[in-house]
Amino acid sequence: MLWPMLAIVLGFLGVAVLAVLAVRVFVEVRRLSGQVAEASRRIAEASGELERVTVDLARAGRGAH
Repeated sequence: MLWPMLAIVLGFLGVAVLAVLAVRVFVEVRRLSGQVAEASRRIAEASGELERVTVDLARAGRGAH
């Protein structure tokens, strides 16, 4: 009777450890997705600024000739 009870307890502990690890992975994925969203926003912002500067530079170059 000891071995089946020990197997059940170890199985439960294994599932509990997996649940804790799953929660940790979920939290880290959410944090990473927030960082990716912020980086994407900053890249889009920089791309828009680069486009504006390029247009202004092209206009200035046309006027110099």
